[in-house]
Amino acid sequence: TTLVGGYVVEGHVPAADIKKLLAAKPKAKGIAVPGMPMGSPGMEHGDHREPYQTILFTADGRTQVFARH
Repeated sequence: TTLVGGYVVEGHVPAADIKKLLAAKPKAKGIAVPGMPMGSPGMEHGDHREPYQTILFTADGRTQVFARH
């Protein structure tokens, strides 16, 4: 977990998603990648990859898909 540009970033979030967040500046609390999906940053294992989503969340608990991988 970290704070970047005033946003919370939780989990194995790709750097490209963080850059996209900082450029878009949405009204949100932050982004997260739930779990530890195989193939996400830090979870590489050869060519094995699981599809996963980066989730945008607001201070009042609303969520939406921010990126699909």
